[in-house]
Amino acid sequence: MERFTELVVAAVLLAGLYATMAYGLGIIYGVLRIVNLNHGGVIMAGAYLGWVMHERLGIDPYLSIPIVMVFSFLLGILVYRVLVRHLPRGAAGGVQSLLLLFGVWLVLRNVAYLLFTGNDQTIRTEYSTRSIVAFGLALSVNRVAVFVIAVLMLIALHLFLTRTFTGKAIRAVAQNADSCTLVGVDVERIYALTFAIGTALAGLAGLLGAMLFSFNPSYGSSDLLKSFVIVVLGGLGSVVGTAAASLILALVEVFAILALPAYLTGAVGFVLLVLVLVIRPGGLFGQRVLG
Repeated sequence: MERFTELVVAAVLLAGLYATMAYGLGIIYGVLRIVNLNHGGVIMAGAYLGWVMHERLGIDPYLSIPIVMVFSFLLGILVYRVLVRHLPRGAAGGVQSLLLLFGVWLVLRNVAYLLFTGNDQTIRTEYSTRSIVAFGLALSVNRVAVFVIAVLMLIALHLFLTRTFTGKAIRAVAQNADSCTLVGVDVERIYALTFAIGTALAGLAGLLGAMLFSFNPSYGSSDLLKSFVIVVLGGLGSVVGTAAASLILALVEVFAILALPAYLTGAVGFVLLVLVLVIRPGGLFGQRVLG
């Protein structure tokens, strides 16, 4: 029973990080109908930016969260204004957006190789090895902090989308961009803002992940795939579904350790993805648009 509780708690803590990763990808797809393959590159960039500020400037990783998010937000604005806005909308721009954003990811990764080499890096602080006792278990301070920050950020995102005028405009554009244009909504501004928010969430996920795991310029590849699994599993564009799917994926991966070798646990999520696509293509919670 103690082992079961330990695995459940580990899965819940991991789900917070997974949800932060997936929301960035999901919100961009929900509004722009673009699969942002540069998502993994921004996750990697957020990890390195947090590491540089900690190692070179002595800034605590948690205090650098606003800086990382602002940098990622501005990067998202730049990528959208310079590249993404010129793509054709709808199915016609699908392949072009995949190739373009995959190219941006390759550029970011190779720049990281030039600047930081391919060696693994870690963010070590004085509290990295500390733990707290909860539910009769010793829990890493970093894992609990990452979970709390992830949950608070996702609650803030949900409130932004449902309670503010700009958030409602984003949801409206996701449902029908042409109608929004008729009533005076600046659709291009909403597209740029949405892309920047999704990119900022990816940068945050990279920094939070770097607090728990080592990373190198290839970091973000598996996170992009897991984010895609979660978005599809929860229903494309579904905010609540993405949160639930993050917990499901984390539970499946954690409990797979009991039956499979460690190197195979990562494949469990993709098996789950195939099953969902075959049985329920709209996701486990139905297809919603930022609902």
